[in-house]
Amino acid sequence: MKAQKVGLLKRLFNIIVKPKCFFSKIVADGKMEDAIIRAFLWGLVGGVLNFILLLFVTGEVFSLWLLIKTIVITPILAVFLLFVLSGLMMLFAELSNGERDWEIVVKSVASLFFVYPLMLICNTLAFSCASLWAVTIIMDLYVLFLFYNIAVYCLHAKKVQVLFVLSVIAILLMCLYMSDYRHFWFAIKNIRGSIDCVPIF
Repeated sequence: MKAQKVGLLKRLFNIIVKPKCFFSKIVADGKMEDAIIRAFLWGLVGGVLNFILLLFVTGEVFSLWLLIKTIVITPILAVFLLFVLSGLMMLFAELSNGERDWEIVVKSVASLFFVYPLMLICNTLAFSCASLWAVTIIMDLYVLFLFYNIAVYCLHAKKVQVLFVLSVIAILLMCLYMSDYRHFWFAIKNIRGSIDCVPIF
């Protein structure tokens, strides 16, 4: 158990501090189920933390639906999100002339799911328009940074093409931020905090 904890902390340290070294070591070895389990467990961790925060920080009233939504649906949603993001990563690899190995892509994307609980917690605690703006921009940029590392060091895509694709995505995000659709984007994260971002006429 202690060795597993040390291994998890070392893994997180390498992803955050040494992403180039970490992602360059991901290979296809037929153990894709480990990545699916990892995404599920991170989703479960995020769901439990979110449940606790909603009850004891934001003052939500306990209900069976709240329990199911945070602790049952969230882990399942995390696995679903894993395959959606992996599919988008395959498209990313195609556009940036990288390797298109499904197992490697799923493993690399699953490695990012430590961000999932962090995003859930930050979104739960963001109760003002300013905090939602900050959380959204920081998290979106960090996810793009991690995608860059996956594309370049794991899928061996060309840096110039990766930067071009990421620049297009960043421009689309900026357009989203400046449009009225940002209220929908914010509401997904925290519907209470998003109310402050709606202009009052």
